[in-house]
Amino acid sequence: MNYFKDLEAILLEENPKNKFNLFEKFYKNFKVSTIDFSDNYTLQNITVPSYHNFLKIVPPNEAKPRKYVNTKEGKVSLLHTVAHIEYGAIDLALDAALRFKNLPREYYEDWLEVAEDEIRHFLMIEKLLNELGVEYGELNVHTNLFEAMKLTPDLLSRMAVVPRYLEANGLEQNPKIMEKLKSNPDKFNEKILKALNIILEEEITHVTKGDKWFKYECEKQNLEPESTYLKILEKVYPGSTNKKYPINFEARKQAGFSCNELKFLSKQDSCN
Repeated sequence: MNYFKDLEAILLEENPKNKFNLFEKFYKNFKVSTIDFSDNYTLQNITVPSYHNFLKIVPPNEAKPRKYVNTKEGKVSLLHTVAHIEYGAIDLALDAALRFKNLPREYYEDWLEVAEDEIRHFLMIEKLLNELGVEYGELNVHTNLFEAMKLTPDLLSRMAVVPRYLEANGLEQNPKIMEKLKSNPDKFNEKILKALNIILEEEITHVTKGDKWFKYECEKQNLEPESTYLKILEKVYPGSTNKKYPINFEARKQAGFSCNELKFLSKQDSCN
């Protein structure tokens, strides 16, 4: 197999079903193949997301989910938003497994495993959408995750921003959504809760992988991880380090965040 060429074709594939089928075949082959990850294949400069031809893209403030999960419209809006996050996360994981070369095989194993998880998450949420009579793509979407990909062309910033910032934020947002669903109990909300719980548990492992490879690259470049992380966040998202974040301390500790980082992000004196 030509690892980089084949994986790039999967990332660029615009049809979701084709993308998933291609990935399944690729991943099975990858697990039994010996690959030279120092390949000199030249990757394309990706300027538009793979979904640009079949989704209606709008500014982020026009693609916010409805707050009321006790209505069908609210459930559809929530599920479509989550589905799009998972779809964007698929491409981010594929790009992470593709863009950065000359790394240990374990690195590529990690991000292909994340891609497999994200595909499973998307299909799980898409199934719930379909049960409500809605297809993915019927609602507007934004390109926040794709923009994050463009803003992080190197391994250090990618690992800091995508798993350790954006996906780590999901460790707080997901439980908030789950609490709303629990306060509006019905049989369908129970299905959504079950799906979101799976996603939350596996998000922790994704952030953990990002933490591992962020610290790997920091060590390689002789950089101090905590200060480097904050510098990267401020560079990519100016003003972000001044915000006070609601922190899921237990989940973030499990994923590799230090007590100092958690105190800084939460603007608290302890990390308990």
